[in-house]
Amino acid sequence: MTKTKVYPPEFKAKIVRELVEGDDSVGAVAARHRLNANMISGWRKQLFDDAAVVFAQEQEIKKGREAREKHEEEVDDLNRTIGQLTVERDCLQRRLHEKLDELGI
Repeated sequence: MTKTKVYPPEFKAKIVRELVEGDDSVGAVAARHRLNANMISGWRKQLFDDAAVVFAQEQEIKKGREAREKHEEEVDDLNRTIGQLTVERDCLQRRLHEKLDELGI
């Protein structure tokens, strides 16, 4: 029983890019990489059929990136506030202890 070889998406993209950007035929690219020409044609068809999905995902990625950046800014602001409040608390504790020592309590 023979196994069907599974190619990673990066490899498929490399082959299709070579085909689209170059002047070689599907057969020439297939021969150079020892692949079946029908398989490469299928990868190219899949790329062009799913191109709209890529651009839709691009918008979702951008929205996700913007949301992550906003979240990171909020976390930074909260960390600054926590730091400021910690310093104020420590200062007030020192002053309280000084006053209590003055009063002998």
